[in-house]
Amino acid sequence: MDEKIIGRDREFELLSKYMKSCKNEFVALYGRRRVGKTFLVRNFFNDKFDFYVSGVIDGTKEEQFAAFNNALAAYGYRGKPLSNWIDAFAALGGLLKRKMKGKKRRCVVFIDELPCFDTRNSRFVKAFGYFWNSQASWLDNVFLIVCGSATSWMIKNIVDNRGGLHNRITHQIHLKPFDLNQTELYFKIHRAKWDRLSILQIYMALGGIPYYLSLLDFSESAAANIDRLFFADNAELHKEYKRLFQSLYSNPDHYIEIINQLSKSKKGLTRKEIAKNVGTADNGHLGETLDNLVNCDFVRTYYNGTKRNQCIYQLMDFYLLFYHQFCLRGTTDTRFWQNGIGTPQQNTWYGLAFERVCMWHVHQLLQALHLDTIHTEYYSWRSSVSDPKTQIDIAIDRSDGIVTLCEAKYSKTAFTLTKAEYERILYREEAFKTETKCRKGVQNILVTTNSVNRNTYSDIFLKIITLDDIFEPLK
Repeated sequence: MDEKIIGRDREFELLSKYMKSCKNEFVALYGRRRVGKTFLVRNFFNDKFDFYVSGVIDGTKEEQFAAFNNALAAYGYRGKPLSNWIDAFAALGGLLKRKMKGKKRRCVVFIDELPCFDTRNSRFVKAFGYFWNSQASWLDNVFLIVCGSATSWMIKNIVDNRGGLHNRITHQIHLKPFDLNQTELYFKIHRAKWDRLSILQIYMALGGIPYYLSLLDFSESAAANIDRLFFADNAELHKEYKRLFQSLYSNPDHYIEIINQLSKSKKGLTRKEIAKNVGTADNGHLGETLDNLVNCDFVRTYYNGTKRNQCIYQLMDFYLLFYHQFCLRGTTDTRFWQNGIGTPQQNTWYGLAFERVCMWHVHQLLQALHLDTIHTEYYSWRSSVSDPKTQIDIAIDRSDGIVTLCEAKYSKTAFTLTKAEYERILYREEAFKTETKCRKGVQNILVTTNSVNRNTYSDIFLKIITLDDIFEPLK
């Protein structure tokens, strides 16, 4: 492939390590739609496969078999078209055996969008397991890599399979969105002359999704790009929302309703609260739905401090957060974002989105605090009794007898702590110590975009972490 891959050094190292092993490998690669799974594999192997096939998104059973038969023919199969998976995989096994006769090199098989092949009543998973157990794993030097955007399907049917594929995969790779450092690298490779605040602003709307980043026009401002991608006539990312869920789930409306409820809550919702708001039973089906959203990196779970029975679900996908906040209501203003610069609505959103950015980059925060060399546990906390209610987005419980409470503040210029904010931080700290019965020392730090204007109140922060720290690569 001509385009150079960016920001996937760790995944390249893992694939290189697996390729050099002296045994057959069965690798499962999964992650959110548009995160770059196919591009990673094709780039690593330079499109040199002994067999490659991709499932048809939203395809029928007949279309899936047509795709598989066409791939078999392209790689040398000369038999009749096949219409059941046992025979199809038997044909693939025979094809690979002939290709590898007398050769000692790796036999690389790449099956992309694997979940698509599992149509209703197709018995695909059983046939695939039979293929690996009775044919592929018996060949020498086989490297089978399977890929899928339907992350929940991949985990249930491949990674955690309880049938013929139980404990058969040798490695799994969960491909996650770019962090800010990787996103900045993407900008540099494309010679974009954006400063870090502009990169942060676009990141808070798109997240670190490589495909979304590829849609940017670097000659425009961040605000102009947001208008073109979300609010212009036939805006490209306005259409993406429904496609995102329809490509992943057979019952997308149920998932969309849960995402809708989570988008309304900054703090997140418990499972019981979700069931009540959606109007559904708090049963196994709801639990499976929530697990699927977590597995796709749309939602994160956290426990309210040490109370392990209070699992809270919080929407974390930046694209979904932005879409629900500004696109669902609709607007005829094709310059909606540019015309809204400096308004309370936009400024409030920047503040909330920046808090999510800090959560997503918690390991960079630990690194900046030099806490990456000691044992720490981090979590979010929300008060259940204080009035007014308060919450802490990131609390870092340290093995050296200290709990660090992080305050995240977005600001286009140097941040100034007011008396009201100072008193709120003191109130929050006291509520935390009282409700958690914390006996450790408590300290406050500030995470902000720029510097801080020092005044009477700013000394409450033991340390200031800026955008430059969050952009640092993890060591």
